[in-house]
Amino acid sequence: MSKATPATNQSFYDRISHAYDLISDAGERKARERGEQALDVQAGEHVLEIGFGTGNTMLHLAEAAGESGSVAGIDVSTGMQEVATKKLAAKGYADRIDLCVGDARQLPFEDDRFDAVFASFTLELFPLDDIPAVLAEVARVLKPGGRLGVVSMATVLEGEKSSSLEKTYIWMHQHFPHIVDCQPIDVVHFVEEAGLNIQQKIEMEIWTMPVRCVIATAS
Repeated sequence: MSKATPATNQSFYDRISHAYDLISDAGERKARERGEQALDVQAGEHVLEIGFGTGNTMLHLAEAAGESGSVAGIDVSTGMQEVATKKLAAKGYADRIDLCVGDARQLPFEDDRFDAVFASFTLELFPLDDIPAVLAEVARVLKPGGRLGVVSMATVLEGEKSSSLEKTYIWMHQHFPHIVDCQPIDVVHFVEEAGLNIQQKIEMEIWTMPVRCVIATAS
């Protein structure tokens, strides 16, 4: 999911929506599914995914929440919404999943609605100054004790060195953000600053670049 501005990012995701699974899903799937497992959605829970993309995680969340639960998703791209809607309908989940197009910095949901919120390879697409606003909205819509699961490209741990590929990726983001629109972030810092209580951290990597999963709870 791209941030709501500039509009060129939304257009970019609309254009690649039908090919996104081929472009990115193969590399992201293992880490994303590890995050889903750590979030451990239970039957009857109400769950939100930020940046639902082509709907792959939504299928797993809907299966876990069951008929007694519900799943909602928000993404900036109408193209992604179209692809995800068709995928979910084909699996028979359309009646208990609500997909909307919107801005995660202003979630269109009431306070204390969700038992769990999930975001994979999404938070790092926002400008660094906007990430606190997204997480403040997450904290608002989570029930007390509700869980946040985030999987993101991550900054290297203290004492470790960046790989050549990661250095190239960061350079590309700095110079060609319209092509490489995400950046490694210190997700632990952002989540803690949002007042959420970290329960679990999982270190992973994709193509020698660090990926971090964080599970946290709302106060």
